[in-house]
Amino acid sequence: MQPLSVAALFALAGQTQMLQAALIILGTFVLEDAATVLAAMRAQSGAVSVPLALGALYAGIVLGDLGLYGLGMLSARVPWVARLVPPPRMRQGRDWLHGRTLQVVFISRFIPGARLPTYTACGFLGADWRRFALAAVVATLIWTSLLFGVSLKVGALLMQYLGAWRWAGGIGFALVIILAGRTAARLQEARR
Repeated sequence: MQPLSVAALFALAGQTQMLQAALIILGTFVLEDAATVLAAMRAQSGAVSVPLALGALYAGIVLGDLGLYGLGMLSARVPWVARLVPPPRMRQGRDWLHGRTLQVVFISRFIPGARLPTYTACGFLGADWRRFALAAVVATLIWTSLLFGVSLKVGALLMQYLGAWRWAGGIGFALVIILAGRTAARLQEARR
């Protein structure tokens, strides 16, 4: 049996909702904002349903967020990593985070570049998992829905004005979103 090529996989994905959802979920692990924009463009063209695209985006992004928490939690159990943070600092971090988990997780969703360090720190410090998961889900629902909605509107404009070149415009739009986030993160870092 011959392995499927990438082109054949994408062609098959156009016919199978489960594969469409799986590809969108995998895309969120690579670049979630780009996956959101591209899924919205596919939904705008009718290649994937809006509920399927949004559901897969929500699932992939939340799974990624929980995975970052898990990585932090696992790293705290590695002896040489745990020794990098003295016990008094661990207690201080844990105490500070205890009453602020919802706010910290929620806010970091909207600050470019903040999720990786924040979510892994939450796991490392042992933040309440239920509060973390609740904040991650709510923030994902809000942010992803907003970006998806904007992308649907932009996708409609691109389809109307660019026709066959709409995918180039969609990729350009995704790049603008990614670069804007990275620029905002750099500016934020420079202020510190």
